[in-house]
Amino acid sequence: MTTLRFTKGHGTGNDFVLVSDPDGALSLTPAQRAALADRRFGVGGDGVIRAVRSQHLPAGRAVLEHEPDAEWFMDYTNADGSPAEMCGNGIRVFVRYLLEEGLAELPHGQSIAIATRAGIVDVHRLSSGFAADLGRWRLDGTEPLVRARGLSVARPGLGIGVGNPHVVVALASDEELDALDLGQAPHLDPTPTAGANVEFVVPADPLVVDGVGRIRMRVHERGSGETLSCGTGAAAAALAVRHWAGTSAPSSWQVTVPGGVLGVRMIPTEGGEHVTLSGPAELVYSGEITL
Repeated sequence: MTTLRFTKGHGTGNDFVLVSDPDGALSLTPAQRAALADRRFGVGGDGVIRAVRSQHLPAGRAVLEHEPDAEWFMDYTNADGSPAEMCGNGIRVFVRYLLEEGLAELPHGQSIAIATRAGIVDVHRLSSGFAADLGRWRLDGTEPLVRARGLSVARPGLGIGVGNPHVVVALASDEELDALDLGQAPHLDPTPTAGANVEFVVPADPLVVDGVGRIRMRVHERGSGETLSCGTGAAAAALAVRHWAGTSAPSSWQVTVPGGVLGVRMIPTEGGEHVTLSGPAELVYSGEITL
């Protein structure tokens, strides 16, 4: 048996079990990670995040070749123990954890490079919370039909890549959004090879106030089920609504999720448009558990 020290954290209700393993000495199996995330028999969370120095992981060493300053790798797995490329809420909580554990320093107004399976993510420390540059996004060219409990007919979705795969579905009203039962995974036709997080979104009325777009969203995350928030999903939802709204749509968005509010911005760069995600990151408590 292994006794493991952990910290519980969340970003707008999207919660995680965080463990420190700077030297890559821990060998957590998918079953052990799923046990940590179990809400009845473990700590409970939408995912598990291991803090390990990049040099101790093959994926981390590959990132270091391009970004030598990316000392830390966010080893993220979903609640079922399956690995995921990135987590927009998780990476803000991860940076907060590094700071609280004394593993990194980040003055207000400065940024830190974090290695992930999706590549480098730069996280900027704000006066309240953090903002993560999720990098270049893309339309993946797919529009699968989406069926979900509580949805009377299948709806077309828009496939968007934000480091990990998403399908965004537009709904007509708050009532339609509230009627969804996301306890069961939505069905996608065709089914994406790597699966996808599925976001259901309703534009506010009016859509834009003071130059900021406003939408409301619920999400079913692959490997975790419905969560109170999904950071990359919020970014994908804002990108989808802007895409549907046309060229006059704003580049700043406020995304309301069951767990709070997130900010999304689209920023032009020489290498293509980037999308950033901002919001809070909270650490709730620490403890020990025997696996």
